[in-house]
Amino acid sequence: MPALCMFYGIIIKMYREIGGKHNLPHIHAEYSGYEAAISLDGELLEGDMPKNKLKLIEAWIIIHREELEANWKLLSEGQKFFKIEPLK
Repeated sequence: MPALCMFYGIIIKMYREIGGKHNLPHIHAEYSGYEAAISLDGELLEGDMPKNKLKLIEAWIIIHREELEANWKLLSEGQKFFKIEPLK
């Protein structure tokens, strides 16, 4: 599955989950063996992530909230997402 964004060793993905267990807009983050599902409100829904990386992800979500919501809508309609700039 293609990545939505990558920064500081963190891979961010978003994909269409028909009948998925998370029924709200969210992303999936991977970092060095850790995996987590995080809502667009910054809530850890599932999994685990080092605190310092989780803070970076939360900051990135705040900066790119509108783009993430647009991508969620696109995916919900069966369309492709667009890439989002990494945290710098």
